[in-house]
Amino acid sequence: MNVVGQTAEHLPSRGVGAGPPAIELRDLHKTFGSVNAVRGVDLRIDAGQVVAFLGPNGAGKTSTIDMVLGLSEPTSGSVSVYGLSPRDAVRKGLVSAVMQTGGLVKDFTVAETVRYVAHLFASSQPAQEVMERAGIDAIGDRLVGKCSGGEQQRLRFAIALLPDPDLLLLDEPTQGMDVEGRRSFWAAIRHDADQGRTVVFATHYLEEADAYADRVVLIRKGEIVADGTAAQVKALASGRTVRATLPDADEASLSAIGGVDSVEVRGDSVVVHCSDSDAVARHLLTRTDACDLEIAALGLEEAFIALTGDGGADNLSEGRFR
Repeated sequence: MNVVGQTAEHLPSRGVGAGPPAIELRDLHKTFGSVNAVRGVDLRIDAGQVVAFLGPNGAGKTSTIDMVLGLSEPTSGSVSVYGLSPRDAVRKGLVSAVMQTGGLVKDFTVAETVRYVAHLFASSQPAQEVMERAGIDAIGDRLVGKCSGGEQQRLRFAIALLPDPDLLLLDEPTQGMDVEGRRSFWAAIRHDADQGRTVVFATHYLEEADAYADRVVLIRKGEIVADGTAAQVKALASGRTVRATLPDADEASLSAIGGVDSVEVRGDSVVVHCSDSDAVARHLLTRTDACDLEIAALGLEEAFIALTGDGGADNLSEGRFR
């Protein structure tokens, strides 16, 4: 599915801090019967940011994105896109969305698909140009039905670029792409962001969020539990990992150290998950023959699990970043 506007009239000037925020959510709620899908979300995303919107299945990501696109109405609270209602922003061509499935006719070629959609706009970017930017110009004569999942996703990306949107919403944008395709895709996204385009994406490839997002927003059970740079979000999840070379490690004595959550013995190496890495390191270096000691903070994947799993709120070391 691609959500696109019908005119190329753009109100905001691109660039971080220029004009109204790209997205502003205030006390946003969405209920479905007795289910509270979104519960009091407050979020401001300024123009020109690349934001990863992450959460487990059922966290409220899709419900929130649907309201930003004007596909559903909030139960309460407000949504604005560049100071407009979501539907007005879409009609003015300010917003495009790339979803995982749907929206493609399998009996058209890639080039026919792009040219056909381009004709739906009063003004659009040249079809050949968006195909080149999406990395599909070499397969223009291929039937869509013969394209791989990654190629179809890049085709959706090309279509989303046609109205030259100021805000691009991406749902699992690199699903099905190979490593080179993912690298090329993110190079194009970073180039667009440098020109002032705002990008909000949801992905299960957490290393992509870590590497490419200016900001990471974690949502759990309809509420935002973390909001900041990838480094800040990782710091919110308390805990460190201490690794060392230690043949015949005494797992019981290591587990007895204060602040130790778990101990893993892997051959001649030991991995200690803990909240007090200094105490563990001191023990290993003064009371054992451990060497090659390394202390590492949690990665984004571990932070994601800690902050969005059951009891996630209890794993916050401090408040949310802003």
